[in-house]
Amino acid sequence: MTVETVNNLLGPLVVVAEVITAILLFSLISKKEKQAKRILTFFSPKALQLSFLVALTSMLGSLYYSEIAGYEPCKLCWYQRILMYPLVLLLGFAHLKKRKDVVDYALLMSLIGSVLAGYHYLLQIGVAPSLGCEAIGYSISCSKQFVLQYGYISIPLMAFSAFAFISTLLIVNKIISGIRK
Repeated sequence: MTVETVNNLLGPLVVVAEVITAILLFSLISKKEKQAKRILTFFSPKALQLSFLVALTSMLGSLYYSEIAGYEPCKLCWYQRILMYPLVLLLGFAHLKKRKDVVDYALLMSLIGSVLAGYHYLLQIGVAPSLGCEAIGYSISCSKQFVLQYGYISIPLMAFSAFAFISTLLIVNKIISGIRK
């Protein structure tokens, strides 16, 4: 599989994740409306399964980019991987065993991952100040851009979209599960 093929597969998935995240966040804000409640109650029982699939796709995508395409991960990419890879196990386990006690840990990890990936994307587009990670000699520049789909989707934005989608799904699940109790 070529890099272009992977980019053409992941690009639309990122856009779908961004759109669903926006719809869920809007529904959370206006949850008194009938349609918003229907959207939230539709996604809530599927949150662990969808979050697992997003984390798995993110992990496989990052491994493809580094191990097959040969893109060296920067320091910030490694931190994001440290947060994303365990989510595959946590969320997979939680879904298979129908365990909700893992959601708080997964939510914390995905929120921290969102902040890191968001900063990384802002650094990459020149909005945030550089950490100078390449100056230390441990990795390539954190602002290096390997992928650009639709004029804005880079690898850090893919990670941000995944973390934000997972965070939103888990928040929806916690809120809707709390209402049902």
